[in-house]
Amino acid sequence: MFTCTGSEANDIALRIARSYTRREGVIVTRLAYHGLTEAVAELSPSLGDFTPRRPRIRLIDAPDTLRIPAAEQGAKLAADLAQAIAEMRADGIEPAAFIVDTIFSSDGLHPDPAGFLQPAVDLIRAEGGLFIADEVQPGFARTGDAFWGFQRHGLVPDMVTMGKPMGNGFPLSGTAMRPELVQEFGEKARYFNTFGGNPVAAAAGMAVLDVIADEGLQNNAATVGGALKNGLQDIAARYPEIGHVRGAGLFLAVECVTSRATNAPDAARAKFVVNHMRQNGVLISATGPGANVLKIRPPLVLQQPEAALFLDVAEAAFAAARAAGI
Repeated sequence: MFTCTGSEANDIALRIARSYTRREGVIVTRLAYHGLTEAVAELSPSLGDFTPRRPRIRLIDAPDTLRIPAAEQGAKLAADLAQAIAEMRADGIEPAAFIVDTIFSSDGLHPDPAGFLQPAVDLIRAEGGLFIADEVQPGFARTGDAFWGFQRHGLVPDMVTMGKPMGNGFPLSGTAMRPELVQEFGEKARYFNTFGGNPVAAAAGMAVLDVIADEGLQNNAATVGGALKNGLQDIAARYPEIGHVRGAGLFLAVECVTSRATNAPDAARAKFVVNHMRQNGVLISATGPGANVLKIRPPLVLQQPEAALFLDVAEAAFAAARAAGI
């Protein structure tokens, strides 16, 4: 089903999930972002408290690659999901869906270990709900080792939502799902989108797929992203203010901490680095619950010379922060 924005894609996915399961409950991570319509803003706690959440929405902790051992990530996520479902049922609400951005970008970017999502996905299905993979940020070859974020975890979602990268900035998005889900919805509801999937949007989407294939951008994300990650790890070896470097392909994160002994978030340093890099021609942002994680998501066409420039500007920013006593 074609739409124009990721918000619309998640909105229709939510409607279909609730229609198919005849349930209302949805579980999301604590700092998730899934869109701006009234329905999906309720699923987007990262927007703040302006949009109230009804009891049918429950929040769970996202993975924490720095503070939780890799071997425990999957079990903890599944346990938190089980608790949220139990609390939901105590209020007479049944779970319809568990929706996640499969790289947890708004929660601080936690892609690894690959496969840790499986126990939570198995659980939501066993409890009668659907698994919705929000691929707006990790999808379309960005992680390098897979075309979709959910593929890194060996998963086949019940529904997949797509957004911005689908048209390389042109308004094009969509929702894909198991056929029985959309068939059930179509038998009792009408849906149309005046501009969704129009000929110009479709041409843009086809061009994106052609360029990804013809220019080998998935392999480029793996190769250049790997070099960028290695370079950031080299910087981290010289700056203990960097608690962790993580990511996949051309989607990376650098977590700023006050001390590696405590791993306490250092939002002030992250803000300084973001602004210093901006003043020197490189745009990144900060994310995560402590606003201390540098979010690095460059264009898929990034080449090695640009990656080297990025690393120079990044190290200069950390040096300037240290000199300023940040």
